[in-house]
Amino acid sequence: MSSQTTSVAAEADGPPPPRDRDIPKRAGVRGHPWLTLVTVAIGVTMVALDGTIVAIANPAIQRDLNASLADVQWITNGYLLALAVALITAGKLGDRFGHRQTFLIGVVGFSAASGAIGLGGSVSLVITFRVLQGLFGALLMPAALGLLRASFPPAKLNAAIGIWGAVIGASTAAGPIVGGLLVEHVNWESVFYINVPVGVLAVVLGLFILLDHRAENAPRSFDLPGIVLLSVAMFCLIWSLIKAPEWGWGDVSTLAFLGGALLAFVLFAVWESKAREPLLPLSMFRSVPLSAGTVLMVLMAFGFMGGLFFVTFYLQNVHGMSPVDSGVRLLPLTAMMIVGSPLAGAVISRIGPRWPLVGAMVIASVALFGLSSLETDSSALVTGVWFAVLGLGLAPVMVGATEVIVGNAPLEHAGVAGGLQQAAMQVGGSLGTAVLGVVMASRVDSVFPEKWADAKLPPLPPEQESAIKGAAEVGVAPPAPKGTPEQIADAMTGVVHGSFMSGMGLAFTCAGVIALVGAAVAFFTKRGSNDAGPSVHV
Repeated sequence: MSSQTTSVAAEADGPPPPRDRDIPKRAGVRGHPWLTLVTVAIGVTMVALDGTIVAIANPAIQRDLNASLADVQWITNGYLLALAVALITAGKLGDRFGHRQTFLIGVVGFSAASGAIGLGGSVSLVITFRVLQGLFGALLMPAALGLLRASFPPAKLNAAIGIWGAVIGASTAAGPIVGGLLVEHVNWESVFYINVPVGVLAVVLGLFILLDHRAENAPRSFDLPGIVLLSVAMFCLIWSLIKAPEWGWGDVSTLAFLGGALLAFVLFAVWESKAREPLLPLSMFRSVPLSAGTVLMVLMAFGFMGGLFFVTFYLQNVHGMSPVDSGVRLLPLTAMMIVGSPLAGAVISRIGPRWPLVGAMVIASVALFGLSSLETDSSALVTGVWFAVLGLGLAPVMVGATEVIVGNAPLEHAGVAGGLQQAAMQVGGSLGTAVLGVVMASRVDSVFPEKWADAKLPPLPPEQESAIKGAAEVGVAPPAPKGTPEQIADAMTGVVHGSFMSGMGLAFTCAGVIALVGAAVAFFTKRGSNDAGPSVHV
């Protein structure tokens, strides 16, 4: 399917412009593809940085605002829910009203909500503005991909997404380090204030540089029933995945939310097949590469985010590192993603996405299997090597799967495709964390009694054993009772850490298997086939 682009500017009331190959290079900066990339990358930096920087501030927020554990969890969960629920709808808003406007509103709202968090003064206001952050972040992320899709021709889109992915990788990795430094040397509020100047810079550049692009047959109406059904489905799914470790997978509440999600998704699919202008046109999934790219993004996020969830516990609770030090230990992973993303974009542009994606998922699986062999005393060299290999595998997947999804969608649905890509990551990451958490808990539950007995430690009352098992699931060795001989205390710590390592090893093994499944899915990907080009030469 081919579409043309209409540039929405002051003089855009005339006939649609000719195809990009017939247009001379535009003078000036407005609409320049590479400057557009710089602008959206600055805006996206806020969202990527926020994904990891806030976790470092949570303990300080809890102490300063006298928040409960549930309150602190909502600071994260409220943001995640709002982001996941709104992504595809936000992408549709960009397709309808223009990605430039949607991007700028997202940046202004996100940075304003960030500043408001620092000024809030109560945990309820922090949670409220975190939800608003998620909603505005949902506007910003698909719009950024929509602008790139409309600004770059297919031959250059991979290179642009490669740089975009490097920015996300660098920002995500910088979160724990920057957050630790700010909390330690300034205050927790500064973790949120940092978004304000970044947002101002993105808005100023956006006003002067970004050019709106709209397809001739862009949507003209809203699918309100579709928005409601999809929002309910995504909320029930993500909420059940968030709460399942606490409630239990067999609990009535968990099953009710999962069942509600399934029912809402079925009703959504039925409605979308009949709607005149559906929120998420099901015809998009007739493209096998787009469908494969979406599944691949879910599987990648499952293995990556689900596996790395345990790495932070390993570094901080088993190795006793500070958050800043653990962030530094992860730098080999980040460095390879930063370097590898642009290189992957160049390679994919030259030979197409299929074989780079297959090879990348195989490399990622090797790294995940390697991480499953870590010991309690594994050196920085050993962990660094496996983190670097994992980054080498992830970079092409982040770039290639994104281009496959966005590039194979018609231009009039570029925003929806961008929202789909981000939603796939959120679902995959939540699913991986929840499922691998169950794997971890089951493994710890099965090996802990045997390891405790092998260490010749005295039997534990059932309640105390359950409490220590729960601590072992995150690698925390509870303090030994006062007066306990040092040898016994060391043995107890060894059992807890050994049980954790056994569980983490099995979790990484499962993640490696999922990555191999992803390699098989990658065989069905191919370069974007929709040839709508940008309004300027690149």
